[in-house]
Amino acid sequence: MTEAQSYKELSTVNSHCSQWQLSAFSTWKDWAIKQRKQLHQATNEQHSHLLILIFSVKLVISWDEISKLEKTSNVILTESIHVCSRGEDHYFSMFLHINETFLLMEQLANYAVRRLFDKETFESDLVLHDPLQITKRGLENRAHSEQFSAFFRLPKEETLKEVHECFLWVPFCHFNTLGKMCISENYICFASQDGSLCSIIIPLREVIAVEKADPANKGVSISTKGKRAFRFTEVKDFEHLVAKLRIRSGTTSSPHHTASTEVATTSNSDNLVDYYEGPLMAGQKGSSTTVSTEALMTVFHPQDADNLDSKMLKEKMKEQSWNILFVEYGRGVSMFRTKKTRDLVLRGIPETLRGELWLLFSGAVNDMATNPGYYSEVVEKSLGTCTLATDEIERDLRRSLPEHPAFQSDTGISALRRVLTAYAYRNPKIGYCQAMNILTSVLLLYAKEEEAFWLLVAVCERMLPDYFNRRIIGALVDQAVFEELIRDHLSQLTDYITDMTFFSSVSLSWFLTLFISVLPIESAVSVVDCFFYDGIKAILQLGLAVLDYNMDKLLTSKDDAEAVTVLNRFFDSVTNKDSPLPQAVQQASNLNDTKSYHPKVDITDLIRESNEKYGDIRYEDVESMRCRNRLYVIQTLEVTTKQNVLRVVSQDVKFSPSDLDELYELFKKEHFLSCYWSANSPVLRHHDPSLPYLDQYRIDCQQFRVLYHLLSPWAHCANRDSLALWTFRLLDENSDCLINFKEFVCALDVMYNGSFTDKLKLLFKLHIPPAFTEVESLSPSKGDDLSKEELIHFSQLNVSSPVDSQEADALKRSPEKGKEKIDIQAYLKQWQDELLKKEENIKDLPRMNQFQFIQFSKTLYNLFHGDPEEELLYWAIATVTSLLLKMEEVGRRLQSPISPAKSPASAAESSTDSQSARKKDSAPQQTERRSVQSPRKDDHEWSFAFEQILASLLNEPALVRFFEKPLDIKAKVENAKTSQLKARTRV
Repeated sequence: MTEAQSYKELSTVNSHCSQWQLSAFSTWKDWAIKQRKQLHQATNEQHSHLLILIFSVKLVISWDEISKLEKTSNVILTESIHVCSRGEDHYFSMFLHINETFLLMEQLANYAVRRLFDKETFESDLVLHDPLQITKRGLENRAHSEQFSAFFRLPKEETLKEVHECFLWVPFCHFNTLGKMCISENYICFASQDGSLCSIIIPLREVIAVEKADPANKGVSISTKGKRAFRFTEVKDFEHLVAKLRIRSGTTSSPHHTASTEVATTSNSDNLVDYYEGPLMAGQKGSSTTVSTEALMTVFHPQDADNLDSKMLKEKMKEQSWNILFVEYGRGVSMFRTKKTRDLVLRGIPETLRGELWLLFSGAVNDMATNPGYYSEVVEKSLGTCTLATDEIERDLRRSLPEHPAFQSDTGISALRRVLTAYAYRNPKIGYCQAMNILTSVLLLYAKEEEAFWLLVAVCERMLPDYFNRRIIGALVDQAVFEELIRDHLSQLTDYITDMTFFSSVSLSWFLTLFISVLPIESAVSVVDCFFYDGIKAILQLGLAVLDYNMDKLLTSKDDAEAVTVLNRFFDSVTNKDSPLPQAVQQASNLNDTKSYHPKVDITDLIRESNEKYGDIRYEDVESMRCRNRLYVIQTLEVTTKQNVLRVVSQDVKFSPSDLDELYELFKKEHFLSCYWSANSPVLRHHDPSLPYLDQYRIDCQQFRVLYHLLSPWAHCANRDSLALWTFRLLDENSDCLINFKEFVCALDVMYNGSFTDKLKLLFKLHIPPAFTEVESLSPSKGDDLSKEELIHFSQLNVSSPVDSQEADALKRSPEKGKEKIDIQAYLKQWQDELLKKEENIKDLPRMNQFQFIQFSKTLYNLFHGDPEEELLYWAIATVTSLLLKMEEVGRRLQSPISPAKSPASAAESSTDSQSARKKDSAPQQTERRSVQSPRKDDHEWSFAFEQILASLLNEPALVRFFEKPLDIKAKVENAKTSQLKARTRV
């Protein structure tokens, strides 16, 4: 991170939440301004400092506001970094190391987005939890490890430890190929650099010996089970590497049996699981009574050895081609993967080898080998569970390939139920998502039940990350990548169909189901073959080929409906002329063949064409586009969430749309500050997009106090902490110590836009239970200010209230967030009750007792401080207070002339003393702490109804003018934005 170059500096800032700066570069801003400036990058913000002549302009861009980050070039700026934030474009140029800077910015932006908006990804990654551990080197290592695991289809937990440039001896070609040896905790991998597309994966669990093969050539020989050996030469520091590999693999210097450097031959075509004895089968043994041990295809469509028709002959030829490849390149997880392997995959994997090779190419074979017995345990634990996921699974079981005989029987349905329920139990964050049933059905056709489970794990957690969750972010990201590729490769089509949402709508099912839902089953499995070998790149290429094939018809289509019809007819015409599946199954999945006039298209030809035309799309480019578009997709989802929230809230408040927008951003920022940049409250949780829109962002009492101080027109009161506490308790109707944006802004709306009666009613309700609780700071020196601990404590107190207890219980029984199973019916009932809820009648408000009335009077005195009519307001409230007390005393005497009722003179005197003290020092007197109770129904307690207080105050014009004068929230909002920025900087 240190370089002695001009216009570049590096500094580190120690702060509470990693507000360190990574680098600073000389740059240009908005290509029209050519002045010297510096770009600072921090974990939470991106700072740009522009120096023009003698004054300084500072630009601060928060990472969570960036929607686009890309490298661009034009005539004026040859290379620049384009940053789009809140609709504004910024261009930075004149970097010394633009690639390094851009990579770092990209990593930080995606880190911030995951941390703030993507709870599911964030919680699954422990490294992201501690921002102090995020460093420049750490981000680089993390990026390399992710690329390494994704490329070799290894478990996500694998971390890249070492990389060595070396040569690998390729026995079937008799030459050494140059490449890189990548070593993690449990794997040794190699990928060539010379274009031969040669790669291998060696699990350390398979290694039986590591030796120095040829000291003169710095050789390392690695022997594995099955009498196989791999020889690497020109390895830097090879002796040290041999020692480390021996320790990691737990091997000695020489194997117990000789291993040839040639690939061991395997004359049979046994299944991969049989090839690895013991560990892989351990999960099956002892559980055969509940877990199916055969692929459904072998049960429902066993191949007839005597059937020698043309299709079966071609199938046998495919099998023979693969057997020859196994002899030359090896069989199993450590086989050589070359261009020839890819060519055989593109031609279609034979039915008998499909399950084995899917398991191998997806990396699921490694998960299965390292977790023996896991599946049967999960099946046993998940049986009988009842959650929202299991309910959805039961609904979709018979919708999964219903035309196939395997899923018209209890055998297939039961296996599908076990796999989906087991996965929902394993990964409750995903649980079950539609389209998982279709994919799993196909997996069960060709793989044993446990193998299908691990294939599903590989697809959902590695190959298609974030696809199968509530927001399907991964699918939306890949759709954005697909749109970008369409613009690059099919510009003629985008010139005609300018609305890119058309491509998103038609392609969503392509990505979610890997074309299984739109293609006949015999053709779809060939697509799945390519997917397990090439990943999402195969789906993108095939999508481009489909659009290219139908280009002419799409260009002549009159509207989207006609274009969709064109594509549907095309998919119906796709066949697999070499498929050995029974004719009944093929016809069932393609019922309308006889009605289609579209010429038949063979899936093998379509896949080959997609590779010929679009095979130059590199894996690295796809990952880069994924990373770039992820920012845009998540920001778009956030905008949608905000629009939905504001649309709902705007119906209940009088704030302008612009003011509501600003208030929402302030509220969300406070949520971020509380959850990510400061110590968490026990009730706070990270952003959860699975919740209803209104509840995705919530704050506790401490955060509410901060916003209350910044935004409330009553925040100047001496007892503002008490007012904030009582307001929060009033809004927190379900007593979960959290409030959402609607509750927050409705309270503000009353303060700013409410009528005299509305504002007075709010103040009245703040001084009666359940909102009111007596507050006294434990530190007399702080006066009325409360510490965070005191505030949280008082906010959680349960105060008795005269309201109907059954209503309170009903609120607490509302379908709360965070439970495993959400009661949809309860949500609908709650929503209906809210629609039918009548406006609150002032006569329904409980009476205010003596102590509460005194506190109410003190609050009114505090509100008037600093007002131009302050003196007049004091006299008015004193008059009203005295009048109310005298009226109450007279009324009580008339009702009970003989009763020794306690005179309220002492209360009146207390109120008068409070008034005098308020005039002198503008601070309320501290009262003796008492327990808060509901108004007592005995003759010695006096109280006031809201109508009495309202009628008395309406007789004072000064009071009416004070509460009805117009208030503007804009100045408060601007100050609040500045204060929040300073608060985050301090953090």
